[in-house]
Amino acid sequence: MDISTETPRGRRAEAGAAAPVRFDTKIAVLLREDLPGWQRLNVTAFLVSGLGTTRPEVIGEPYADADGTAYLPMFRQPVLVFQGTAETLGLAHSRALGRGLPMSVFTSELFGTGNDRDNRAAVRARPAAELDLVGLAVYGPRNAVDRTLKGARMHP
Repeated sequence: MDISTETPRGRRAEAGAAAPVRFDTKIAVLLREDLPGWQRLNVTAFLVSGLGTTRPEVIGEPYADADGTAYLPMFRQPVLVFQGTAETLGLAHSRALGRGLPMSVFTSELFGTGNDRDNRAAVRARPAAELDLVGLAVYGPRNAVDRTLKGARMHP
């Protein structure tokens, strides 16, 4: 009788064992280091919002409490948040494009818009190399994301 289960990395773990889970993929957000706290939180929320709709594998199962109250599902893995300079953001953006990683971007112009249509128009108005990035989110193979964010620091 096999009482083991498949882990996200494909390793076998005994049923009921508290084996650490290590994912082959990574969700990461990179924020420009000079943003005020409220902007960091807002930008992070916006950046990760597209992942669940375009990459359904990142979403876990719905939650429920002991009373049976249902809650929405969340990401199945941690979201790591980094910070860096405007130059670090530009390099990460170029690297993500070069690696074909799924990416969302937030530019400084989006702080002045009030809706999704104007947000998209603000990004569309500039070529990729001229985007005034304040944040980006990437998802993909762990090593590719690590190489993309080279030079960034973990957010404090």
